[in-house]
Amino acid sequence: MSTPVTQELLEKLDRPGPRYTSYPTVPAWSPEFSQDDWQEALAEFAATPGRETSLYAHLPYCVKRCHYCGCNAAVPDKRGDVDRYLDHLEQELDLLAGQVGRPKVIQMHWGGGTPNFQTEAQLRRTWQLMADRFDLDGEMSLECDPRAAKAEQVFLLREVGFNRISMGVQDFNPEVQEAIGRKQPESVTRRWVENAREAGFESINLDMVYGLPHQTPESFGDSLDRVIGLDPDRLAVFGYAHVPWSKPNQSVIDTSTLPSGPERFVLYQLAVEKLTAAGYVWIGLDHFARPDDELAVALSEKRLHRNFMGYSTRPALDMLAAGNSAIGDVCNRFAQTAPLVGSYEEALGQGRLPVVRGMKLSDDDRMRRAVILHLMCNLELPWHLTTGAYGRSVQDLVPGAMNALAPLAIDGLITLDEEGLKVTELGRWFLRNVAMVFDAYLETDGDKPRYSRTV
Repeated sequence: MSTPVTQELLEKLDRPGPRYTSYPTVPAWSPEFSQDDWQEALAEFAATPGRETSLYAHLPYCVKRCHYCGCNAAVPDKRGDVDRYLDHLEQELDLLAGQVGRPKVIQMHWGGGTPNFQTEAQLRRTWQLMADRFDLDGEMSLECDPRAAKAEQVFLLREVGFNRISMGVQDFNPEVQEAIGRKQPESVTRRWVENAREAGFESINLDMVYGLPHQTPESFGDSLDRVIGLDPDRLAVFGYAHVPWSKPNQSVIDTSTLPSGPERFVLYQLAVEKLTAAGYVWIGLDHFARPDDELAVALSEKRLHRNFMGYSTRPALDMLAAGNSAIGDVCNRFAQTAPLVGSYEEALGQGRLPVVRGMKLSDDDRMRRAVILHLMCNLELPWHLTTGAYGRSVQDLVPGAMNALAPLAIDGLITLDEEGLKVTELGRWFLRNVAMVFDAYLETDGDKPRYSRTV
């Protein structure tokens, strides 16, 4: 049975807010953060022998740009563009490896764009670029678009070393697919899933999106049933963020066909109901996993982590990153590379790391980060959480937030006692709103908010 959520509460809490894959979030970062600042972080990393890390690689090229896409993606004029990009990626990896040596990478993820858009030779080359410079030993995953290559490509991906795979589905309804510019027959996705299982992938994840044009509870429910029938190990169900002022490709979408806030919420509830009824564990904000999956086990053992790759089973302290628009997180510094391929390649052509903005976290930032990430992962907040590391409890850390929590308690989203805060069954639907209380940087840009809406 769904938790009853009133129209009044939806209207009250439907506001722009971060998804907190980081804190502070990207809009708070400064363009004054330079290559020198990032190299200082990398040097600090290198000074700690045996330090483990995650590694993210951004591979931006796609066959075509989908209308709904909010990623930093591009369509190449010719295949040679991909080879040129890999030349520059190699330069960046050389610069990074020159700073940090050969650390052990316990998680690697390729995102995009469409990483599997590459040819066999390009895929092998990209993998080798990483393997030659880092000790790859752990979860090796990538995003795949089943439309970008034949399903037999899965065996190549497993052969080179990937053991986890994530595939975009979004929605199986033909009308929705037409509206978002992504025609993907169920049979194509099914073949990819079957081959991935035969190839021996340890985990198969499928991505879905709610809030897309023409979606209804009936149509989205049917897509959910079909996805459940594919029996993935994990699923992610993201809310569509319509931000055409920053993603011009979305201007093609007819806004009159988009579900309203309350209608989006019904779709979100439907996904949670169907997936939990099918035996999946609801994890954090928008992830689901089989009870025996490592992600669900990490949740039960309270060692779940959240970063730019989503929810993670292994809380590596740092994340190196390469490729255009990639975000690194090293020694309490964030850095983002140039979002546009041209600017990224130009910087590397000049022999410098393509850092365009970043941030060195203050003690206050680090404490708030610990609070928000614990809340997003564990749906609770012990007051003593920050005492060991920072010598102050959560109440002392953010006294202003304590006052802001009272209305959430009155609305039934949280409970408060002498031990700490717990998110209620009702509050689970509004986890982002609860986390926002502890955010010191929330702002909007006039009528164009920096973040998607929470409902």
